[in-house]
Amino acid sequence: MAGMHTSLRSQPPSSNSNHHFFTAKILLLLTLLPLSLALFAFVLQWRGGGIVDDPVSRWSPDDSHTKFPGMDTSPLATVGHSSSSDCSMLLGHSNALSFPYYRDWKFKFDSDLKPKICITTSTSAGLDQILPWMFYHKVIGVSTFFLFVEGKAASPAVSKVLGSIPGVNVIYRTRELEEQQAKSRIWNETWLSSFFYKPCNYELFVKQSLNMEMAIVMARDAGMDWIIHLDTDEMIHPAGAREYSLRQILLEVPGSVDMVVFPNYESSVERDDIKDPFTEVSLFKKNYDHLPKDTYFGMYKESVRGNPNYFLTYGNGKSAARVQDHLRPNGAHRWHNYMKTPNEIKLEEAAVLHYTYAKFSDLTSRRDRCGCKPTKEDVKRCFMLEFDRAAFLIASTATEEEMLNWYRERVVWTDKTVNLKLLRKGILTRIYAPMAIVEGLRESGVFSSVISSAQGTLSKDKFLASIDSSNSSSAVASQSHPSRKIGGNRESQATARKTLEMTTFHEAAVPPLSPPIIDPDLVIES
Repeated sequence: MAGMHTSLRSQPPSSNSNHHFFTAKILLLLTLLPLSLALFAFVLQWRGGGIVDDPVSRWSPDDSHTKFPGMDTSPLATVGHSSSSDCSMLLGHSNALSFPYYRDWKFKFDSDLKPKICITTSTSAGLDQILPWMFYHKVIGVSTFFLFVEGKAASPAVSKVLGSIPGVNVIYRTRELEEQQAKSRIWNETWLSSFFYKPCNYELFVKQSLNMEMAIVMARDAGMDWIIHLDTDEMIHPAGAREYSLRQILLEVPGSVDMVVFPNYESSVERDDIKDPFTEVSLFKKNYDHLPKDTYFGMYKESVRGNPNYFLTYGNGKSAARVQDHLRPNGAHRWHNYMKTPNEIKLEEAAVLHYTYAKFSDLTSRRDRCGCKPTKEDVKRCFMLEFDRAAFLIASTATEEEMLNWYRERVVWTDKTVNLKLLRKGILTRIYAPMAIVEGLRESGVFSSVISSAQGTLSKDKFLASIDSSNSSSAVASQSHPSRKIGGNRESQATARKTLEMTTFHEAAVPPLSPPIIDPDLVIES
């Protein structure tokens, strides 16, 4: 018994005690493990280990390759705060978009910044339109402008300001210029001849082509890499680039490409009292080339709203051409080459934003620039597109109230239900970047400082009076330099063209074209 008792006392602790000890260890491990993981995750985030990657935090005003944040979905998707004083000074406040290449809106390009881009335009607009248009394109990478001015743009007050801006070349439409262009190569060729000796839009189309021909020479002499023809109611929207930069888009174009086509989007105004389209319009109708074909044709009736075409005006976009030998214009929308067929690409995201008929006053201003008779027969002689013809007839024959009602019905997008439906389908889209850039330029005093520095010896009263009086300068310019239609000696020029036609032939210039048309009555309601 004693031996048995001794053996029992020497046995190890009971199995119940072992189980309790093991359970305690498991609980301790389960408690410490999530705490350790949480602490590890916190350290990674705090040190910027890649879990949180805020594109705003990566932007620095001192970086040589500035990125425009938020371009994956929307140009304005990322708006952040920076403690940098340089970033704060961009738009005059801390919450600001960041734009490539610029510090304090000084718009100074380094000589080695490539590619070098220029824009040429023919305009009679005033400073209220030209300055925002010009400096917006400076922001996205355009360094040089060739402005062929007449009317208001050629008045002393306006042209003095334009000529004072670095990189801007002002060319006046003088009699000497017209005589020089009458001897130009394209005036004596057949591809543009079908537009000769016609008024209004046809005459403008010929002027633009002749000015583009001269701009090519200027661009080559200035060492430009790319040239673009734009009107001052059009803005390049460089969507799809790693940064909000036209230069970035053209930098990535293969060297074998001669021409880059930007499909155009058309402004869709939501009010009839727009005064400044660049800062008040954010709704645009997308181009046929940027839409699925079933969406375009399926929503055609709702998109047209009783107008002649899908777009009010043209739908074949604008283009950028690589500056090279034998380059020539092919109308206002395209370029060509005398020695080869250009290799062109069409961009899938970037576009030209066309602010057409964005203001109610555009109806009368377009009417006043054309001397055609308000008849259905005569407007066909003056305008290429159906909506322009209808707008001219209304502006010439209707009362102010009738014009406004017509404008609201045909141009203004007031039905929010339809707008929302077309936005969901992708027909309409919101674009805010140009609005934000122009507002930033204005708030930072860029426009006012350019105007004040250009006044020079002109007194303030004289300067303002000159701007006011320039509203009527378009008519004066037309009297001072009557239209050649285009050319001084019609018979001799026609003979020259006939002689040339025997030796060479080129396809006709590309005019403004409407998007594809279908019969709205055949469209099935969606």
